Amino acid sequence: MKALKEFDIPFVGLKFGSHQFTYKVDNTFLEIFEFDEFNAANVSVDLSFEKKSTLFELTFNINGSVNVDCDISTEPFNLPIENELPLVVKFGDEFNNENEELLVIPHGEYELNVAQYIYEAIVLAVPSKRVHPGIEDGSLDSEILNKLEELAPKESKDKEEKEIDPRWNKLKNLLND
Repeated sequence: MKALKEFDIPFVGLKFGSHQFTYKVDNTFLEIFEFDEFNAANVSVDLSFEKKSTLFELTFNINGSVNVDCDISTEPFNLPIENELPLVVKFGDEFNNENEELLVIPHGEYELNVAQYIYEAIVLAVPSKRVHPGIEDGSLDSEILNKLEELAPKESKDKEEKEIDPRWNKLKNLLND
């Protein structure tokens, strides 16, 4: 893909040793992968590329924020993300990416596209449950939260105590002995 050309690393011309690459990622990058779960993205990717004689060691450091909708209130908020993804690239007879930490590329290759790994590192940095920070500290006032609180089941302690099976009370006496 032409849009992902900036994520190609021509490793043939690189000297042995450590190299640094920096990428800025936003929604246009994620749209290439047809990923639309984020309202907006502002992510910085620092790639440490260590070239050795028989392999490459890559470390992707992801920092930034993505704007997502809260799973409870559906309110959008900026979620800070941070992730580190290590990858070892070796040469072999044929392409093999079955192992998530090891990539085997054919001997004749001269460049490596890291876009897929950046995409995976960003998506994996977002937790599966996204909760607005205002819900956790109680500062968010939302119609949905008010309705959820109104519809929440009301249980009294007296009712719970009456429903306890009397056989359990006999077992509780064993703890006192």
